[in-house]
Amino acid sequence: MIDWSRIDTVLLDMDGTLLDLHFDNHFWLEYVPRRYAERHGLPLAEAKRELMARYRAIEGTLNWYCVDHWSRTLGLDIALLKQEVDHLIAVHPHVPEFLEALRASGRRVALVTNAHQKSLDLKMEKTRLAGHFDAIVTAHALGLPKEDPRFWAALRARFPFEAARTLLIDDSLSVLRSARAAGIGQLLAVERPDSKGEVREQQEFPALASFRALLPIPPREGKAEPATPPAPAG
Repeated sequence: MIDWSRIDTVLLDMDGTLLDLHFDNHFWLEYVPRRYAERHGLPLAEAKRELMARYRAIEGTLNWYCVDHWSRTLGLDIALLKQEVDHLIAVHPHVPEFLEALRASGRRVALVTNAHQKSLDLKMEKTRLAGHFDAIVTAHALGLPKEDPRFWAALRARFPFEAARTLLIDDSLSVLRSARAAGIGQLLAVERPDSKGEVREQQEFPALASFRALLPIPPREGKAEPATPPAPAG
């Protein structure tokens, strides 16, 4: 599935890739509508229709991912509401083993996410995954969503890498298309981002059913020293 001999750097998405998208889907499609209906005295069905329209209107933009934007727009404390259901935050199977194998192989590893910093902080606190990465970079820190092909040049300025020798794993087809346009060498789509959802059928990118399928990971060619200690940066 992956030609590891041609990979020096691995970029990993968070929600739907390393983490189960069930938390986010439940939160935005069920929990927020219920709390919004309660706050504004609306029937639940009407609240869902209104929120779906609001979501679609800015899908793929930075505001779509912005906790502060939705707090202002909906009159709800979104960060606090996420804490109320944070027991649903879960890591996909075999992710810790995969991350440990990546670092042992001598490759550089970055978490690259559209998630707002408040969401990122909550999920890293719950999962304890932060120490596996050489860097953690958010779209908000760069001012561009990953769907924008310019994002990848901005990322290279923050976390240098050779695009042709880089692997990106992501659950979003629009993000994978953006990365392909930017010359990222190898791309993998996540087959089932939400463990409670259906398999996403697509023929555009190789599909990853389980991180176990990527193990074992051979050492990076020319690797002389162990991977440097992680220094996450928002």
